[in-house]
Amino acid sequence: MMSVDLKIAVIFLVQITIGILGNFSLLYHYMSLCFNGGRSRSTDVIFRHLTVANSLVILSRGIPETMAAFGLRYFLNDFGCKVVFYMHRVVRGVSIGTTCLLSIFQAITISPRSSRWAEMKAKALKYIGPSTILCWILHMLVNIIVPMYVIKKWSNENITTIDFKYCSATLHDKGTDFLCATVTSIPDVLCLGLMSWASGSMVFILYTHKQRVQHIHRTNLSSRFSPETRATQTILVLVSTFVSFYTLSSVIYICFSCFGKTTWWLVNTTALISICFPTVSPFILLSCNPCVSRLFCTCTRRNTQLPHLTRNI
Repeated sequence: MMSVDLKIAVIFLVQITIGILGNFSLLYHYMSLCFNGGRSRSTDVIFRHLTVANSLVILSRGIPETMAAFGLRYFLNDFGCKVVFYMHRVVRGVSIGTTCLLSIFQAITISPRSSRWAEMKAKALKYIGPSTILCWILHMLVNIIVPMYVIKKWSNENITTIDFKYCSATLHDKGTDFLCATVTSIPDVLCLGLMSWASGSMVFILYTHKQRVQHIHRTNLSSRFSPETRATQTILVLVSTFVSFYTLSSVIYICFSCFGKTTWWLVNTTALISICFPTVSPFILLSCNPCVSRLFCTCTRRNTQLPHLTRNI
């Protein structure tokens, strides 16, 4: 029988392997389109940043947790602990931020010509690159306080700490900890709100268009293969996955900050949840791209009324 720590290590190892393969497959998919002469989409820049951020989230949290579960404890020095935790917080924020940017730019792109957002389509494309860079800079600045809480190992029993088995995080008074947690969570909450709004707008636009042209698809294309339906499903799955994992992670993070009590299963559960979204998200995107691309080519040849809906999914 395997010990509990060994089982946890195996779970982390499997999750890391799947996540890295998924993100590198997504990156390969878009790079191959570029090198093989395929048409490069404006959102490919966001996808590349999202892939890099997701990969770093998995590596910065998954590898230390796996090594600790295998029995290698406190293998990082004080500087290494600060770097690893700071990197994880930054790339985690960038992963959420780029997902939010993807939703916003896609919502603007598929908006009808009569919409007030139609005038922003050309301008939005110019800001994709700067927006992704700004996302990195913002999270680097917001999380600058994270290293102040992280140390290698604290032996003073009068100080409350969270023991991660390879590093420790110190807790101060509840007021200070709550303030720091609030400051570092503001960008994530803002992204959550914007992503929900953008995704809701896309669902509404696609649903309205489907209702308006339903008589066209009744004879030529079943709802199963409708690009609008696939786009709606992809958006809903991606957003609901993000919201679910983010909510669980936030609840546990609040428990750490406010109650100052940690248990073995709580620490491991937090680590597993923190790399679930970066692991799952590339497979959600990859599962829809091939079908959507074929439909886009078919619809382009047939001169459908809304080619821009399928071109950006």
